[in-house]
Amino acid sequence: MSRGRNGAGGGAKGARRATGAAPPASGRGKGRWSARRKTTVVLELLRGAELEATSRKYGVTAATLTRWREAFLEGGESGLKIRATDVVDEERKTLKSAVANLVVDNELLRERIRQMEEEKPFLRWRSKP
Repeated sequence: MSRGRNGAGGGAKGARRATGAAPPASGRGKGRWSARRKTTVVLELLRGAELEATSRKYGVTAATLTRWREAFLEGGESGLKIRATDVVDEERKTLKSAVANLVVDNELLRERIRQMEEEKPFLRWRSKP
């Protein structure tokens, strides 16, 4: 019996074939799933694939697939919502920024006037009698 072999002439589990190719992909992925892969699976479900068959195909529980589908649909729903308060908040931020810029400009101008008056004290503004 040779070492590293399982059964009658088969290689070790997950071992490469003599051709150097990887074992056939079963669609099962361990570890973390990227958002892109999750989206692909969810879109497959939304196009009519059966939940149980998809679960077996990708090696993910039906509950996990259901959570992904719900999260996907909620994200789409929130993306389609345009609330008036969002527009008002954005407008408010723009106006506050403009007021802040004007306040800074006024403070700089007042400081510049004060410096000019200190340099030439006889040029102070006076009201006409």
